Amino acid sequence: MSIPFELPTEDRASSPYTGYTRAHWEAVADGLLWAAWRWSTPGRALLDLPGRPSRSGVRSDGLEGFARTFLAAGFRVAGADGADPHGWLDRYAEGLASGTRTPGRDDTESWPLILDHDVQGQPMVESASVALGLRLTAPWLWKHLDSGVQDRVEEWLRGALRHVPAPNNWYLFPYTVAGFLESVGRGDAETAAARHRALELMEGWYRGEGWYADGDGRAFDHYNGWALHLYPVLDAHLGGDTDALARYGDRLRAHLDGFALMFGSDGAPVHFGRSLTYRFAASAAVGLGALTGHTPLTPGASRRLVSGSLRYFVDRGALTDEGVLSLGWYGPHEATLQPYSGPASPYWASKAFVSLLAPADHPLWAAPEEPAPVEEADRVLALSAPGLLVQATRADGIVRLHNHGSDHVRPHEGESAAEDDPYYGRQAYSTRTGPTARENVADNHLSVEVNGRSSVRRRVHPLGAGGGDGWGWAASWHRPVFVSGPPMVPGLRVQSVTVARGPYELRVHRVVGAPAGARVTHTGWATGPEEPLTSTLDGLHGWEPEAQTVRAPQGTAYVPWAELPRLSGTAGGTSVHVALAALTGAPASVPADGAVAEVLPGEDGVEVVWTADGARTRVSFEPVAVTHTEG
Repeated sequence: MSIPFELPTEDRASSPYTGYTRAHWEAVADGLLWAAWRWSTPGRALLDLPGRPSRSGVRSDGLEGFARTFLAAGFRVAGADGADPHGWLDRYAEGLASGTRTPGRDDTESWPLILDHDVQGQPMVESASVALGLRLTAPWLWKHLDSGVQDRVEEWLRGALRHVPAPNNWYLFPYTVAGFLESVGRGDAETAAARHRALELMEGWYRGEGWYADGDGRAFDHYNGWALHLYPVLDAHLGGDTDALARYGDRLRAHLDGFALMFGSDGAPVHFGRSLTYRFAASAAVGLGALTGHTPLTPGASRRLVSGSLRYFVDRGALTDEGVLSLGWYGPHEATLQPYSGPASPYWASKAFVSLLAPADHPLWAAPEEPAPVEEADRVLALSAPGLLVQATRADGIVRLHNHGSDHVRPHEGESAAEDDPYYGRQAYSTRTGPTARENVADNHLSVEVNGRSSVRRRVHPLGAGGGDGWGWAASWHRPVFVSGPPMVPGLRVQSVTVARGPYELRVHRVVGAPAGARVTHTGWATGPEEPLTSTLDGLHGWEPEAQTVRAPQGTAYVPWAELPRLSGTAGGTSVHVALAALTGAPASVPADGAVAEVLPGEDGVEVVWTADGARTRVSFEPVAVTHTEG
């Protein structure tokens, strides 16, 4: 794909994997800013980028354009120690004055007021980017604003402290606003209360191994990196708070110990969870870890990951012909989006530019690139806190994420099938495939069919995770819920176990309480017919002999049209169903058919014998446990 702005010459000596240097990062930041500023209002308070509006309306979307690009400019200028050759800060200074002159007025420039999340909440999200941009650039922007403008900006920002955030990472937005106000001598009891409340909630959301739930439920996704770790660690770094940096930095280090494996060799992050149109923001935690020293990665490996992620999207059409980030993944992709996504939403990708806070002589930029974790060896990593199983294969550079612990169902919500979310409800995700659209056949999904109605998985109940050298497992159970007819069948539940070994995925499902005449289907990975990928799904026990190939004509974020394998079988009472799945890419070759020599089902579990080496894997139920014995 052609890039609508000029980039420096590649440097394959210091960057043998990506060719990108710090100068490339500055050039991309500048290119994105130039493109976005073409759409500013005359007073520069709003950037009304073209595209479908969000549910918050076009004025809020215009503020989003100002705030999120300001974040990119903030990292760009602060990282250059105030050098601003393109005059970005002058534009934002003018916009701050115009937008806060008469907040809430329906005119050309005025910013919307910040209200409760369920009334008019999106401006609260944007207040954090405005505040962080101001904090990053305080010596060159804030200190030179007229005192009246400073007062107006403060008054607008305080709306975030006086209204109710959404019950998740949103509490870090008033936290960030308060941090800025305190950094410029405008702190008080109100700012202290906002910061205390956010950190208090963070303690309840922290589940271990470097993972936070995004609220009181079990939503584990990319918000860990680009929000839940980013704001407190960056706040402590900017404020020189060594105690806070030690506390939250240690959690960031633990997070990166697993998360660093979730990037493919092509630079792609795992396509999982909401807000994926933020794209290369997924690398923000990696850059922040390198900046602060709270990372298990070498500088060269960190650089490989952040530059790989940036280049992955720049090279694959994430930018329009005008240089604006589109709403989607590669290019536009409607199914990737949420109702809160507006034309400027993708500019939360600006968070990746936190890497620019590391100066040119910092090891992040001075050390040569080193291999990413996926490029070093095959790995299987069980993360018991979020209930995730990560499987990476070096030969094809693909990373797969098996989900046995993350959903997007709040504690007070019922399990409505109408709210089925393909970005959480599927059992597996990867760096090379996306979930199929809700209206198509679901990929990587076990469905129970009762009276012709198919079930979906909503709330995920983890049952454990673990493993050993070269293998790992994770397990969960769920209640199948149905779109039509009765929402649930009394007593019906499904226990699911995934065992990953090399490129193989042993998938074991135990269906309990199925009524007579029930059926089950199970699907594998969705791929495009022209892709250099192979998706296989072999029924080993409890399935009819032949797998079908079914179509998903809405495609995925990766391909406009997809197909996937599907197994079918009968259920009733308690039944066990065992399959072997694999997703491989060139040049890897995986003989999935015949990889398992024998399946030994029993009353309390199932055991399989692997063909290559005679190793045995046993999956037990009541309670769920997995053991693996080498041959």
